[in-house]
Amino acid sequence: MRGIEALREGCDIVTDTQMAKAGINKTVLGKLGGQVRCFMSDPDVAEEAERRGVTRAVVSMERAAALEKPCIFAVGNAPTALISLYELIRAGKLHPALVIGVPVGFVNVVESKEQIMTVGSPYIVARGRKGGSNVAAAICNAMLYQISR
Repeated sequence: MRGIEALREGCDIVTDTQMAKAGINKTVLGKLGGQVRCFMSDPDVAEEAERRGVTRAVVSMERAAALEKPCIFAVGNAPTALISLYELIRAGKLHPALVIGVPVGFVNVVESKEQIMTVGSPYIVARGRKGGSNVAAAICNAMLYQISR
């Protein structure tokens, strides 16, 4: 699995919520050379999103795409984050090690998950409307614990 290999090589995990970030085992990830990142609460992200008339999730994913380090994207809340990832990947601006697509809800949730599965990047998706930040964190931790045993 490409995600496991990327974790072993010290990739970072980018989340779309502080909740998912809080739930990921940073000790194990840190021992592998990675860290968890979430740009959603950054004041400059909020300002740029408001100025451009887009969601903070869109700006956050664009920020993450500019990172020089390989990343796993763990999306548990914002379907617009998945849509943004889809667009960045299609444009050749992002080559994620893995996309975990488990946003929960009703608006664009199913569509964003189905869309990310067509772009050619490795993915883990919970089809349908179920998911959440806790599910995204649990998937990340399952991979980390598989490595650390």
